[in-house]
Amino acid sequence: MTEHVEVTGHGTHHVVPDLVIVRARVQCDATEVAAALDQASSRTAAALQAAADHGVEARDRRTDDVGIHPRHDQHGQSVVGYTAYQALHLTVRDPNRVGALLQALAGAAGDALAVDGVEMGAEPSPSALEAAREAAFGDARARASQYATLAGASLGAVLTIREGGLEDSHPRPMMSRAADAFAGSMPVEGGTHAVSTSVTVRWELA
Repeated sequence: MTEHVEVTGHGTHHVVPDLVIVRARVQCDATEVAAALDQASSRTAAALQAAADHGVEARDRRTDDVGIHPRHDQHGQSVVGYTAYQALHLTVRDPNRVGALLQALAGAAGDALAVDGVEMGAEPSPSALEAAREAAFGDARARASQYATLAGASLGAVLTIREGGLEDSHPRPMMSRAADAFAGSMPVEGGTHAVSTSVTVRWELA
C-alpha cells in the first residue's frame, strides 16, 4: 500500500455583504391541534404575501420548518392546548427595505410573529468560492508538509481531494414584539462576509 498523508485544510475569503437574511417564525396557540395548525398556516401565508408585496422574490421566500407541540398546565400534568409554528427564511436583496419588511411582517402576522435573526450575508460567487478553495488547499498543503517532514518524507502526487460544506453563521434571537421599534430606521450594515470552505486532501509520500 502506498504511504500517504491525509489532511483537512480550511479557507476563507471575505466579500462585501450585499443582502440581508431575515429568519422569522409564526407561532400560534389554540386548544385543539387543528385550530393551532390552521391559525399558523393562515398567518404564515399572510406573512409570505407581505414579503412578496415588499419586493422579496419567490426564489427568496421559503419555509424552513413546521411543527406542533402540546402545552401543559402549571403542574406539567394536563394538556391545556397546542402550539403550532412555521419558520420563514427571507432573503432581502435591498438592505434599505429591511425595516419596512419587518413592519409589514408584524402587521400581517401580529403577535404570532417572532424574529429569530437579521444578519448580513452575500451569495458566494464563483470567484469568491474559488478563492476560499485555494486558501483551504494551501492550508492543507502546509499542514501535510509539516507531517511529511516529521516522517522524514516529502509530499508526492495528490491522490484525492474532497471538499467540505460552506460554513454558515447562526442568528442571534430577537423577539418580534419589538419589531416596529427595531424597524423604525434600522441601518443594517456589515464590514465583510466570510465565504468559507474546507478541503480534505490525500498526498502520496515520497
